[in-house]
This record gives sequence, structure tokens and C-alpha cells, in this order.
Amino acid sequence: MRDRVVVYEDALVLVMAGGQGERLLPLTQHRSKPAVPFGGMYRIIDFTLSNTINSGFRKIYVLTQYKSISLDRHIQLGWSNLLSAELEHWVQSVPPQLRVGNRWYEGTADAVFQNIYLLEKVRPKRVLILSGDHIYKMDYAKMVDAHSASGATATVAAIEVPRAQASTFGVLEVDESHRITAFHEKPADPHPIPGKPDHALVNMGVYCFETEPLVEALMRDAKIAGTRHDFGRDILPAFAKSGELLAYSFEDLNRKPEPYWRDIGTLDSYYEASMDLVAVNPVFNLYDHDWPLRTLPRQLPPAKFVFGEETPEGRFGIALDSIVCNGAIVSGGRVERSVVGPGVRVNSKAKVFDSVLMDGVTIGRDARVTRTIIDKGVQIPAGFVVGEDHDHDARRFLIFPDGVVVIAKGMAL
Repeated sequence: MRDRVVVYEDALVLVMAGGQGERLLPLTQHRSKPAVPFGGMYRIIDFTLSNTINSGFRKIYVLTQYKSISLDRHIQLGWSNLLSAELEHWVQSVPPQLRVGNRWYEGTADAVFQNIYLLEKVRPKRVLILSGDHIYKMDYAKMVDAHSASGATATVAAIEVPRAQASTFGVLEVDESHRITAFHEKPADPHPIPGKPDHALVNMGVYCFETEPLVEALMRDAKIAGTRHDFGRDILPAFAKSGELLAYSFEDLNRKPEPYWRDIGTLDSYYEASMDLVAVNPVFNLYDHDWPLRTLPRQLPPAKFVFGEETPEGRFGIALDSIVCNGAIVSGGRVERSVVGPGVRVNSKAKVFDSVLMDGVTIGRDARVTRTIIDKGVQIPAGFVVGEDHDHDARRFLIFPDGVVVIAKGMAL
């Protein structure tokens, strides 16, 4: 972390954490998308909240909605006591209040509109709006400072991506001064970056607004019939037309050749991002003491590996190129290129390859697990085989097009 963190007392942070996460089913069957475990010991939202704290922001509301009990508990136990209430600093989850009408949030902008009372209560000079389901490292303070110096009404963090992948994001057009001249939400034919025809500039879901213009824009949008009440589709394009919207180029703190930012919106992206963590030279570094990643601390014993020498019956406890969390026991089994969550048990002669095992999973004796995501608490029976026969697995489990299997929480095998 920076030697001296400047605390931004005049800024309020709103973390958008209410999405249903339908494309992450069955992992979101019983929890919201930001609450999905990731990287063994973390939840997806921990990465955004860690960025926020590390960047010097201390007034943080997390706007929740669907299936929020798990997320609320995580924030209450892992984050709420991190800051000093005496200094008027907080991390607090805010469920829908039904203060405006009698409805769920109809879009990201509507979520903020229905909570305008928070802005009236705190009266910040600026509002930082963040998505709670992305994996990346970013110093938001640099963006806010650039926003302040520019005199812009609103600033959007942007990252370059291959044009072929840009259709799933909001795509920006900018001029030579980084003013956004047009904003296209998920266009079929993404506008290329001038001079870089194979790349497009996309919206990261990180926004800095001057408070008064933001409130005015939300009030106008709320009165317009037929809008999505969404920042990407309605609010930001309106700011772009008025010339008040600035693009801020993402500065990655991951210290890798390619900037790292992942939208964990689908099972494919979740699995790919998980595998990024276990490479010999991890694409995303969890071990950076200068930018600590925080989560709910759990009192668990150290990970344990049993049978250091192969026994005559083939028992050998080992994990290679893997993340193994506290409380896990690899008892005579073999784990390779996998994420092993807290309290997992891998029994004798079991083999786990290229997989994600969430909290409390048990892999039975002689079982084989390959390219599989297994949700919390699932018990894999002795001798069970998954991930090797696509047709056989498809009769019982959800399978990606490329063959990765997902075993849902609570499934009896």
C-alpha cells in the first residue's frame, strides 16, 4: 500500500451489489453474484472493497437486493468493524428501502435514485460508483484526482480490450483530450480505438460523479418513461452528448505486462479467472503486500498434507500449482492446478485436476475430479468420477461448451 494513504472525507462510495447473476447459475442459486466465493478464501466483492479501502475511501455503502443474506453477513462480520464509527467511517450494506414507489430496483441508476436520501444525509462533494463483481486492482484515488483536475462533471474508468470481445461491454468513443463523445452499450459492431483498429475502449463500471449533477440526472431519468434507468444505457450517454464525460485510462496495480480486469459475469469467466490464480506465474497476484486483499477472517487450522512418501497402496498427499486454504487436508490424494477452499478434504488416492473446490467439499477415496467447479459442502463419494466423460456428466450436471462441469450446492451424489 502507499506509504501514506490520503483519506477522502468528501467522497461517498456506492458499491452496486444487487444483481441476480443469472449467468452464474447454479453458483448464484442461493447467493448474490458478489457473494460467490473466489480464490479460495475470498468473495468476489472483496476485491472491489479492498481497492476502496486501499485507495483511501472510508464512507462506503453496498447496495444489495437479490439473495443478499450471505452477502450481508459477510459485510457485517468481515468489513463493518474494519473502520472507525467514531470518525464517521463505515462499510455498510443497504437493502432496498422502498423509499421511492413500491418496487425492486429497475436498473443501476434506479438503485442510486431510490437511495438519494443517502446522498442527502452525507452530502458528499463527489460520489464514486463501483461494480461489486469485478476482479482487478485499481487505485481509485488517482482517478478521483484526475477527475477533479479536469473539471469534468463525470469520469468513467476505461480499459482497452480486443475488439472481438468488446460487444459484451459498454464501448466508448473519445477525442484527443479523453472527453467521451459517444457511449454505446453492448454494440454489435464495437467502435475501434483510433490507430488501434483491433481494440476498443470499454467501460469498467467505475464512475466518479459530482454529486449535484448526478442527482439532477437521476431525477430527470426517473421521470422518463421507457428508459432502462441504467447508467450504461441512459445516464452516461446523456452526459456524453453534453460533453461532460471524461474517460480515465485504467492503471493496473497487478504489475503484469497486460492490464488485468475481469468481469465475473458468467461461469466461463469465473472458471477462467480462477485458473488465472494457479499458474506458475499467476496472471493475477494475490500475494502483493503493498495492496492487501481483505476478507472475513476465519479461525481455521493450517492446511495439512498427509503421507509425504507414496505408500504401497498408492497414497501420497500432494498439491502442485494450486491454492490450498486453511483448514484443508489433503490426506493421501493428489491435487494439481486447482483452487482448494477452506475446510476441504481430499482423501486417499483421490485425484483433483484443474478444478475449483469451495468451502467444506469432501473428495472421497479413489475419486477423480477434472475441470469441475464444486460448490460449498458437496460430498463426492468414494470412487466417483466427474469431468472425464462429457456425455455421462451431462445427464446430471451443468456443463460448459468446453466441457467444464458445475456441481451445485446441496446436490446429493
